[in-house]
Amino acid sequence: MLRRLFGKAFAAPAGSTATGRVIHDYFRHQAHAQGYTLSHSQQRVIDCMAQHASALLGTSKKTLPGLYLHGAVGRGKSWLLDGFFQAIPIAGKQRLHFHEFFARLHQGMFTHRDHPDALGVTLDTLLSDCRVLCFDEFHVHDIGDAMLITRLFKALFRRGILLLVTSNYPPEGLLPNPLYHARFKPVIDLIHARMQVMEVGGPHDYRSQMRTHAHQLFTQGRYVWPGSVAQRQVLDLPERDTSPLQLPVGTRHLPARHCNERTIGFTFADLCEHPTAVMDYLELCRRFDRWIIDALPTLADCSIAAQQRFINLIDVLYDQDKHLTLLGQQSLCESLAGDAIDLARTRSRLGQLVEVREP
Repeated sequence: MLRRLFGKAFAAPAGSTATGRVIHDYFRHQAHAQGYTLSHSQQRVIDCMAQHASALLGTSKKTLPGLYLHGAVGRGKSWLLDGFFQAIPIAGKQRLHFHEFFARLHQGMFTHRDHPDALGVTLDTLLSDCRVLCFDEFHVHDIGDAMLITRLFKALFRRGILLLVTSNYPPEGLLPNPLYHARFKPVIDLIHARMQVMEVGGPHDYRSQMRTHAHQLFTQGRYVWPGSVAQRQVLDLPERDTSPLQLPVGTRHLPARHCNERTIGFTFADLCEHPTAVMDYLELCRRFDRWIIDALPTLADCSIAAQQRFINLIDVLYDQDKHLTLLGQQSLCESLAGDAIDLARTRSRLGQLVEVREP
């Protein structure tokens, strides 16, 4: 599509200003097609991305600074990251949700645990000839992960990989727990030294413009409440309190309430009140396209661990673009009250679901 849209620009010599124009033209076209008016901060980021693209495809051997985009939910950070990834005309690029990459990293390091450089060998496998690496939804809440992230970022910068990151938090807001924040300061300093930190602001939550997301499967999902017998019959949803079946996931079994071809159903408690992980959700996403999650409680009544698992689950379903039917007893706003740090992102994403309320 890009070649048809910007054919002459793609044929231009590497390093010419044509590469920068490709980035500008791509975003201009996408914004117009989706009814967006670019904010001043978004335009600044696009200008910076165009400069990165020109330098990346030029002849200079100078190491490029990475790009760290932060800001409130729904301000277009992921849209900008995805646009750059789509528009940059090189093969050696990867775009991953940070959850997914980190899960793969842990798995690879476990596989190579007897190697003296398990991280390096794992990165050789995961990245091979990668020149541009895009991480969406970067955050840190665990000190163990924080220590590995420090090593990861240093390794990526040594390899000369251009790193682009989105986060809801500025670097100083990562790992906010005061017990551990000081131990994470070296990677915060590293981000500032090796990346250009830019805030993406603006008055609009673009996720609230549902019609612009009609091509996404996730946004065609539903929030059904109170999940009565009549609602379930009309919407052809499983009955409440069905007996669990044991679904093999990795080396263990998870209790599922419904399984039919590419559709899977769980209760909130099945996935979030037990020690499930991002790797489990990713494996299930490879097998199932339509998800039903029943019996959503008021998150404020749940443990922080259960809230965080639910946040991670919605992150994965959103990023993998799966159709979700979520059932609760009360309105979505009431159900999503809670204290976990990243719930604002979850509220924004689930707010795109079609609300189905009993008359």
